[in-house]
Amino acid sequence: MTSGAGPIRVVVAKPGLDGHDRGAKVVARALRDAGMEVVYTGLHQTPEQIVETAIQEDADCIGLSVLSGAHMTLCAKLIELLRARDAGDIVVTVGGIIPDADIPELKAMGVAQVFTPGTTTQSIVEWIRANVGQAGAA
Repeated sequence: MTSGAGPIRVVVAKPGLDGHDRGAKVVARALRDAGMEVVYTGLHQTPEQIVETAIQEDADCIGLSVLSGAHMTLCAKLIELLRARDAGDIVVTVGGIIPDADIPELKAMGVAQVFTPGTTTQSIVEWIRANVGQAGAA
C-alpha cells in the first residue's frame, strides 16, 4: 500500500465471464477524474490475475465489477488469494448486480463495501477517499 503517500491507487477489475464493462469504465473514469491512479484490467480476469495486478501496481483498493451473479465465489477466491499473498490490507469493494441478501455475507468474508445499481460515482469516490489509504498512514 502507498501508506498515505501520493494518490490512492485503485485496480478496477471485471472478473469471470461477464462481458459488460461500461459501468466499470465509468467508475474508473470518475476515480481518475477525482485524482486517483486507476488501473483497469479489462474483461475476463481471473481472481489470480487481479490479485497479481493489485500487488504489482501497489494498489490500495480493488474495485470489482460483477454482473454475472458469480460475486460470492469470485470475491471469496480473491480475498483468499490476497491473504495468501500477505496483501490482505488491500481494500476490496464490489459493485454490480448484488442481491441485498448477499451483502452481509460479502462483508463478513472481507469485502469492505458493496455498491449496488443506482450508486452515484460521486458517492463511490467519496467512500474510497474516506476509507482507503488510511490504514497504512498511521
